[in-house]
Amino acid sequence: MNNMNPTVDIIYKYFPGLTEEQKQQFAQLAELYPFWNDQINVISRKDIDSLYLKHVLHSLGIAKFIPEFTPGTKILDVGTGGGFPGIPLAILFPAVQFHLVDSIGKKIKVVREVAQALGLENVEADHIRAEQLDYKYDFVVSRAVTRLGEFAPWVRNKFAKQDRNGLPNGIIYLKGGDLQGEIKESQLKAELHPLSSYFKEDFFDTKYVVYVPM
Repeated sequence: MNNMNPTVDIIYKYFPGLTEEQKQQFAQLAELYPFWNDQINVISRKDIDSLYLKHVLHSLGIAKFIPEFTPGTKILDVGTGGGFPGIPLAILFPAVQFHLVDSIGKKIKVVREVAQALGLENVEADHIRAEQLDYKYDFVVSRAVTRLGEFAPWVRNKFAKQDRNGLPNGIIYLKGGDLQGEIKESQLKAELHPLSSYFKEDFFDTKYVVYVPM
């Protein structure tokens, strides 16, 4: 499949069990992000037409890797930008608490506006660096903020000691490219899960979920 500008239907295709409310929330993203992107650039201009493929579905790759979370699970999204992967995951998992943080305040403004427009009561967004947080989480998610070896120390002390999901607490990182060298350099016990095993579009051929139990 080479269509690089799919509509919200691509989300419905890969996640057929959505409620009507979730379908409506995902559909609203097509209006909310272009509107806010015109005011505060959080998605590159060339990518806004590929919102559902390159941002929403990419974010939901985490939900293919771990299809469900225990209600009440706490997830930190570091360097969320305009709300990815946190906003799509918060729509999909309404019983999970998401804390979206970014060091750029204007991006957090977009996140808050989008979350409010969607009625997402399970999203909190703050203009803060991950290192400054005092809270504990079950998982930390992110989309290619930096190299894994640099990222892990930022969040090393942010994890709850008790595991409440089938998957041990840890980092769930979305990244592309040749990651073997990066993982070796990081000295982390990381697992690579290719997104191409979940999604058939060419865009995902070199994209991965990287899981690091902490």
